[in-house]
Amino acid sequence: MNNNTNKLASILNTKSHPIDAPKYRSKCKSILDRDGVLVLKKFLLKESIQSILEEAKQQERLAYYCVNEHNVYLDPYDNNYPNSHPRNRTVVSSKGCITDDQVPKDSALRALYDSEKFRDFLCSVLDEKALYKYDDNLSSINIHYANEGQELGWHFDNSSFAITLLIQKPEAGGEFEYIRDFRNSKNNDNNYDQVLDLINGHSKPKKLTMENGSLVLFRGKDAIHRVTPTIGDRTRILSVLAYNASAGVQLSESARMTFFGKLN
Repeated sequence: MNNNTNKLASILNTKSHPIDAPKYRSKCKSILDRDGVLVLKKFLLKESIQSILEEAKQQERLAYYCVNEHNVYLDPYDNNYPNSHPRNRTVVSSKGCITDDQVPKDSALRALYDSEKFRDFLCSVLDEKALYKYDDNLSSINIHYANEGQELGWHFDNSSFAITLLIQKPEAGGEFEYIRDFRNSKNNDNNYDQVLDLINGHSKPKKLTMENGSLVLFRGKDAIHRVTPTIGDRTRILSVLAYNASAGVQLSESARMTFFGKLN
């Protein structure tokens, strides 16, 4: 067993989440395939989440804060449509972020991310042959901070899956809302009419209940989603564990400058 395997055994709630067991993996995959989302509550031991939270609070002063206006498709402005069209209507996302190079080397979060056992589990559930870390030193592990009033606006993901770990819930707000199968990206069906209704507040999304220590696997390429504004003094803190299905992939320089404020 390597050091990360030993560390994983001391941080993972194996009683509730036996990630080696084929039956457990199959159950997780079935839920994700059925619902498009999988919430694994108390995935890490309470002590592990507490240590990750303490690290995140210590590093928060290093966070790069930004406010971005974007359309729900995360695409450039399209001159073929007016500003009022859902293709060009903008929403706001605002948060702070620290990057992989700012996460302590001995962090439980890094032990989880680097664990081959954890990666094998993810491959089974996500139906991927292999998962690789980003080939730049910023993008693999990120920690997001949403202070009062900060939010993640409605959008579809560019990637086929997202993996997050909730580190700290806010006092109120900060709710994950989504509507599954809201477009068909394979058929280039962007569902403009219903997207416009949603942006205008005429649709009722589902809400995802998450507690501190919840690991969430989400398929957001065709499921529109957002995180509502944080309410209260307690910062919403979330880790994004980003992998690629191919080796040697770097996040684009423009994306790194937008979200991290630096290239390396």
